[in-house]
Amino acid sequence: MDNAAHPQYLRNALDIASQIADGDLAEGQKISGRSLLASEYGVSPETIRRALKLLADMKAVEVKDKSGVVILSADNAKRYLQRHEGLNEGQDLQDRMKELIAQHQTISKQMLETCAQMLSLREHPLASGEPLPNYEVRVAEDSRLIGRSVGALHFWQQTGATIVAIRRKQSVILSPGPYAELYGGDVILFVCAPSAAGAVEAFVNG
Repeated sequence: MDNAAHPQYLRNALDIASQIADGDLAEGQKISGRSLLASEYGVSPETIRRALKLLADMKAVEVKDKSGVVILSADNAKRYLQRHEGLNEGQDLQDRMKELIAQHQTISKQMLETCAQMLSLREHPLASGEPLPNYEVRVAEDSRLIGRSVGALHFWQQTGATIVAIRRKQSVILSPGPYAELYGGDVILFVCAPSAAGAVEAFVNG
């Protein structure tokens, strides 16, 4: 994550910690007080106070009233930088998860819209030469197909129909692959010649 996205006091703390970790500011060295540091960084004394507090909490520096700031530990400054990098990584993962959730919601919406369009084809017969009409059949709770995969059933070979979707409660599986299993209550959407529709019903629940 770009440090430019962070508050000013945090950017100042990271800069000072980097100088300590790199040895530019040595342990035991006294640096300017808050007012002078504020002037050097072009920020308010309150901003520098917040920055130094972060480093003081990590025992990287010690702030002494009226006598300036003393560098305590390069190792602690390095730990502060590592801790900050870990927080950045966690934030990046959270941002990525939000993106994936948004993509999932978009895809789910598109799947439902496509399924609705497929179902509407049944209500409006197609003219000759257009794609085959689609049908649906509900898998009975005692169907012998429950727990078996589409591929293992040789669905097309047995019925002459092609499964285009499986509606399972509130979700829709479009173009299920050979490993998709069937469950009681599933609604199978399929396309076939009108003469084969009855064969599918018999195969599924016969």
